[in-house]
Amino acid sequence: IGGVGLLADIDKRATIDLKDDGHVLALVGETKGHLGASLYLREIAGREVGAPPTVDLTAERRNGDFVRQAILQGKIKACHDVADGGLLVAVAEMALAGKRGVTLNAAPAGIPAHAYFFGEDQARYVLEIAPADLPALEAAAKAAGVPFAIIGETGGQALTIGSERPISLGELR
Repeated sequence: IGGVGLLADIDKRATIDLKDDGHVLALVGETKGHLGASLYLREIAGREVGAPPTVDLTAERRNGDFVRQAILQGKIKACHDVADGGLLVAVAEMALAGKRGVTLNAAPAGIPAHAYFFGEDQARYVLEIAPADLPALEAAAKAAGVPFAIIGETGGQALTIGSERPISLGELR
């Protein structure tokens, strides 16, 4: 499925490449760890089972409108949808595109790490945010009823998850 749109001002857009060290990475959208019909199951577990996650059009619109508005306000430095491969794949693509490392927080309690990082739940976006813009975006997300979680920060030349061994961007590439 493809989408086409018109940008009124090309300078008010977000790309996936991370822009600067010391920025916050945030996740918009709810993570349940849905693995049915995922790349993780196919490529890592060697199984093709389960149905893909159901699409909640209300959540898609709400989260998409929030992200679009934040981009138009210039509060998002980089943005990537979470799709095939899940959160970790989206973050890795952002890091590689920007030639900038990332330190991710460990998976939250209550969800297995593999499901958190590779689940393909819908209506999710990873945002790079300058620290000065974070309080306003958190407040706007809360007011809009948009799930919003800080998941890490940018910097260095490796991808690191919690206390796990870092993977250099060169090795990742």
